[in-house]
Amino acid sequence: MAATDSKNLLTRLGEFAQNSVPVHVWIFSGIIIVAVIVDTTGALALRKSINGHNKNTNVVRPIPIAVPKPKNAKPILPEPDSIPAENHGEEYEEALPEQVFEPQKSVPVSPPKIIKKINPVIATPELANTWRKNAVKLAELPPGPQIAIVIDDAGLDRKRTAAAINLPGPLTIAFLTYAGALPKQASEARKAGHEIMVHMAMEPFDKSVDPGPNVLQSNIEATEILKRLTWGLDRFAGYVGINNHMGSRFTADPFGMNVVMRELKRRGLLFVDSRTSSQTVGASVALANDVPFTQRNIFLDNVPTVEAVNKQLRRMEIFAKHNGTAVAIGHPRDATIMALSQWLAVMAEKGFVLVPISTIVAKERGLSPLKLNIPNS
Repeated sequence: MAATDSKNLLTRLGEFAQNSVPVHVWIFSGIIIVAVIVDTTGALALRKSINGHNKNTNVVRPIPIAVPKPKNAKPILPEPDSIPAENHGEEYEEALPEQVFEPQKSVPVSPPKIIKKINPVIATPELANTWRKNAVKLAELPPGPQIAIVIDDAGLDRKRTAAAINLPGPLTIAFLTYAGALPKQASEARKAGHEIMVHMAMEPFDKSVDPGPNVLQSNIEATEILKRLTWGLDRFAGYVGINNHMGSRFTADPFGMNVVMRELKRRGLLFVDSRTSSQTVGASVALANDVPFTQRNIFLDNVPTVEAVNKQLRRMEIFAKHNGTAVAIGHPRDATIMALSQWLAVMAEKGFVLVPISTIVAKERGLSPLKLNIPNS
């Protein structure tokens, strides 16, 4: 009985609404409801677009040639004199760090079609071949497989960076852009006979990993990429080029890498692809912009023990004998420094030639190595 009364009540209310409310009011109310739904949907879509969830790779983002130097270009993070060894995490899981990367022929890549319509970048005259001007010159270049050892993440841990600088060279020391006292540290490395590079923070796939301040990201505009790149390049001087710190996501983005390569071309710098991801387009985009480049073949210390580093050094030797050259990357860690100090002492006896990274790049480009002009006695 109650259910019947409720049904009759609802029926009477519906009839009352139909008879009491004019038709045009119903139509107007419907229009308002539809407008609210559409507006809400559009706002959600716009929010997703802003957050980069609906990124359209075909959207044209203009690529600038240069931007004004950013203000307040100072270190953002504290720079301790030393960092406990246990805090040196494994950074290259995505790169299959214990595998050796065999060089492959790179094919030029032109990211979004609009890039083809942009005039190629010509190095600023006074900056042309900066990588050659800042390269370490060798007194002699004996025959044998050439090996370049790059020490990444330098500068932040000053104690271990100093220990790496004290190793016999020429090594290639890549300084993090947000480390402290960079001009002084870089100068000490050059005085010790090492070549120096800028270790540029680039976006990784793993969002839980912090690559550091002013990181190059794939979801920001070209002007902001260039602003952050400029900040890093202005932190110190005398380097031959850059390599990527992390960067598994950014080095796989043709657009972002094209912004970087155009600026490296303008400044006459080289690029070393650390190959933190198998999806990297670094070599291909460098080739498309005629930027001198090479690529990492082996990581030395993803497992930070002397035994593990020695194992990777042996693999490096085998690779160098087979290919004539090898590029290895290590870090200022206790195990790495210990293993390298032992290996460098016997390297020449084994028939290997230690060279700076610029020598490898020059060889791959068919250029003669730079030698010191030693007057005849």
